[in-house]
Amino acid sequence: MVHGLELFLLGRALTKIGEQALPRALYHRLPPGVRAIAVDVAEHPDSSVTEIVQRTGYRQSQVSAGLERLRELGVVVTAPDPVDRRRTLARPHPDTEQRVAEHLAEPVDAAVRAAIGTEDPRVIEEVLGALETLSRHLGRAHR
Repeated sequence: MVHGLELFLLGRALTKIGEQALPRALYHRLPPGVRAIAVDVAEHPDSSVTEIVQRTGYRQSQVSAGLERLRELGVVVTAPDPVDRRRTLARPHPDTEQRVAEHLAEPVDAAVRAAIGTEDPRVIEEVLGALETLSRHLGRAHR
């Protein structure tokens, strides 16, 4: 049985493996807080600054500055809320999905091998199979 803390620590380990597997690109040059904002916007398109603040726990000024940086880099687009023009809504840039798809094509085998510290092909295949199962059940399409 997996407990909450174990699952939390596993999630952190998987995040680190995922970061290692991503090609060295813009993502790695962003500060962790800006990365978290980018991920939040990707998971929750058309979110207001207030909603991002609530989900990330960052201050409004941090979220606003992070969104501005992401907007300048072409990662997100922002627009006034059509219902309440005082609010700003953020969503991924339309080209982001294509750029992400290109990066997702990179295999994770080397990062997994390094993380588990073995060259045993049976162990590597077992772990990769478990990751595929988790991805199928908990990945992007199931959010």
